[in-house]
Amino acid sequence: MQYNHQEIEKKWQKYWADQGTFKAENNSDKPKYYVLDMFPYPSGAGLHVGHPLGYIASDIYARYKRHKGFNVLHPQGYDSFGLPAEQYAIQTGQHPAITTETNIKTYRRQLDNIGFSFDWSREVRTSNPEYYKWTQWIFIQLFNSWYNKDTDKAEDIATLVAKFEAEGNTNVNAVSDEDITIFSAEEWKNFSDKEQQEILLQYRLTFLSDTEVNWCPALGTVLANDEIVNGVSERGGHPVVRKKMTQWSMRISAYAQRLLDGLQNIDWPQPLKDSQTNWIGRSQGAMVSFDVDGHDAKIDVFTTRPDTIFGVSFMTLAPEHDLVSRIVTDEQRKAVEEYIEATAKRSERDRMADVKTISGVFTGAYALHPFTGKQVPIWIGDYVLASYGTGAVMAVPCGDQRDYDFAKHFGLEIPNIFADVDISEKANDAKDGIKLANSDFLDGLNYKKGMKTVIYELEKRGFGYGKINYRLRDAVFSRQRYWGEPFPVYYKDGMPQMINAKHLPIVLPEVEKYLPTEDGKPPLGNAEVWAWDTTTNTVVENSKIDNETVFPLELNTMPGWAGSSWYFNRYMDSNNEGEFVSKEAVDYWKQIDLYIGGSEHATGHLLYARFWQKFLFDRGLLPVDEFAKKLINQGMILGTSAFVYRVEGTNTFVSKGLIGDKIVQPIHADVSLVNSSDELDIEAFKKHPLNVDFKGAEFILEDGKYIVGREVEKMSKSKYNVVNPDLICEEYGADSLRLFEMFLGPLEQTKPWKTSGISGVYSFLKKLWKLFTDENGINVSDAEPTKDELKTLHKTIKKVEEDIENFSFNTSVSTFMIAVNELTALKCNKRAILEPLLVLISPYAPHIAEELWSQLGHDESIATVAFPKFEEKHLVESSKNYPVSFNGKMRFTLELPLDMSKDEIEKTVMAHEKTQQQLQGREPKKVIIVPGKIINIVG
Repeated sequence: MQYNHQEIEKKWQKYWADQGTFKAENNSDKPKYYVLDMFPYPSGAGLHVGHPLGYIASDIYARYKRHKGFNVLHPQGYDSFGLPAEQYAIQTGQHPAITTETNIKTYRRQLDNIGFSFDWSREVRTSNPEYYKWTQWIFIQLFNSWYNKDTDKAEDIATLVAKFEAEGNTNVNAVSDEDITIFSAEEWKNFSDKEQQEILLQYRLTFLSDTEVNWCPALGTVLANDEIVNGVSERGGHPVVRKKMTQWSMRISAYAQRLLDGLQNIDWPQPLKDSQTNWIGRSQGAMVSFDVDGHDAKIDVFTTRPDTIFGVSFMTLAPEHDLVSRIVTDEQRKAVEEYIEATAKRSERDRMADVKTISGVFTGAYALHPFTGKQVPIWIGDYVLASYGTGAVMAVPCGDQRDYDFAKHFGLEIPNIFADVDISEKANDAKDGIKLANSDFLDGLNYKKGMKTVIYELEKRGFGYGKINYRLRDAVFSRQRYWGEPFPVYYKDGMPQMINAKHLPIVLPEVEKYLPTEDGKPPLGNAEVWAWDTTTNTVVENSKIDNETVFPLELNTMPGWAGSSWYFNRYMDSNNEGEFVSKEAVDYWKQIDLYIGGSEHATGHLLYARFWQKFLFDRGLLPVDEFAKKLINQGMILGTSAFVYRVEGTNTFVSKGLIGDKIVQPIHADVSLVNSSDELDIEAFKKHPLNVDFKGAEFILEDGKYIVGREVEKMSKSKYNVVNPDLICEEYGADSLRLFEMFLGPLEQTKPWKTSGISGVYSFLKKLWKLFTDENGINVSDAEPTKDELKTLHKTIKKVEEDIENFSFNTSVSTFMIAVNELTALKCNKRAILEPLLVLISPYAPHIAEELWSQLGHDESIATVAFPKFEEKHLVESSKNYPVSFNGKMRFTLELPLDMSKDEIEKTVMAHEKTQQQLQGREPKKVIIVPGKIINIVG
């Protein structure tokens, strides 16, 4: 009976789908376990063999937990909004919904081919109106909430309005905009409706503001920092500039401390936690105000070292700082404007990373030192970011390397920070009994004491105050794109109004063009039916806008991270039409128990998702404030690229071994055109559609062959080194692919792919098949297993269970191979051994396990059969294979019971024929016996 992987895998994939084998219930007597992968964006390229690595690991664990008696939720879906589909629509005119649907079908087929145990009945797609209806609903909840510092949580905006009505905002302790105007209850009541709405926008958790953004003119949209590489857009390589735009933002900064504290309560990789900790960037120091000489203006600076204030010799503002245009002198205006224009072309990430370039321009203005009154020149420099801190730094050249380099470069003063300074009063903090001379609190060896004193003096003089600051900025939530969630917002008298939740979803309209309009509006500005009728509560033609009952709708769409910030909760109750997730479902599943995904999402998706989770928890909509208990970052599978070498300035390619001292240009070749001996199919290379320029190329061969160069690098379509899992499944089977990807190395590590290695795993599966079968079919005995067979089984159970619990899947595969080799050598075909072995291997190779299980006479799926129980007794040795030595040299071995006494061992050994042969009638001088270890006969 032959092992036909193609037939077997199709059969069982259909069976699982038809039977709903992996469907999870929201109520069960079993304990629950929720396993999730970060859901994929369905690109047109489909999956390559690097993509399923994390999916296979999570699937093994999900299947293992089912064997362990858990009710397992293991869903899948698609992060299906995004820029790539929109760009494709711009290029081809094809609607993003069509290309997205096509791509999803490809992904689904590929995922099914690999045999994942997903509960597809819970599938979500972020671009499905039935899904983004609830993303819009969450946005409305955020809009209708504020952050109360006293209770340290988000609350309904109505409670804030009640405070305003009762006592104004004097005693309101909220996270809000910086420039809040104080008003009384009476004043609040006298404000117009618009004025009240404007004030509330300063407190809402989602709000409109003028924000510095990364604007990409070619793509017509704002880009997040992680969508920019080396100052250009990651997609298309287009220039990106900084500009101010009115954007929706999320007040994630309100949760900064809680996001930090929560990291202590989740089992996530430490490097990922460190990334979030650094991104949030908590620092303790002081806010200091410098008056601007000759202007009614102040420059606020946050510093972690207020004790260095007497070393300040200049100030640097971010080029985008609001004050720059007000304080710049006429003499310096042209230089400043040119510098600002040049800086706008650099991304924040580039500016932060560039520690070598020194650039800046003097504004011509001066600040006044808060203690000495001395003039401090004000410069602008692109190493200061408007989005970080206050967008201004007090420069202390003798205490900071970058400030020192800047001062040296421009010939600015570098004062001695430790010199005594004459100020009107000596520092004095009666509360703590600190009395210090100026030079005392400037002593760097006692800086904490000095900081405390300076902060006290700043507060006493009204120049500043102690403050905890965070690097984390409020998140821009608007995108000038078409293919994203529409905001449930219309505008009345210029103020945003939320559409009542019962009228959701607000569905994307049809547009003819996916580019921004000619006057710079987002693509939704091209829609002709995009206005809100407040009488019919429907979307109507723009021509009906009268600003009385029909109003314009928001033209921006939400960013990609909107839908991915809560999708894991929707899986708990994905078909619920009445609420985003029912209390019953969320109380049962609570949170993800195991989340697997890439480390590149550390400060994007994972941070935003934690923020939304904490918000929904505050509002009583979720039972826990962290969405994933444990997270694992899978490593990357690298591709082995192939290179051909073109002699520079010619159309001649030279084989790798003949390069010598020639100057050559390495060019990627499609790996599918290269065989296992690194030989290029030259004719196929010339005919490849991407190589039209090389049709007439000359190839210099070595021994009649063109040998390519090889290099391990990221697997990518652009490097022509991707391996399609469809081809692997076709030739070797999905079970081979699953086992091989785990066998490559530890889950978290990066490792190279080499297709030639998969044949060994395929041979192992055929060997496993032969344990159960012969030429006539299944050949299994009901005889009692031997001691050695039980030993092999139980050491395998022990090792595999330990490995799965520790996510050491690669060593499990080795264990399976050892077990099959041992059982083959023992000629084992015992049902009592082989059935438990099948259950052990089924999470890794489910198709072959299901088939053999069925062939053994079982009607039910192997998927929920109980995991075998390890019994220690089968590993306890009852005998010892002693090495028998003569004068220290081992001559033969003898297996004896471990409970034999020394005298019994000696009698048995001395009576053995091989002992008699060695002694040849001589009496030994001594017989040395260490029970359980050695036997040595000294002649």
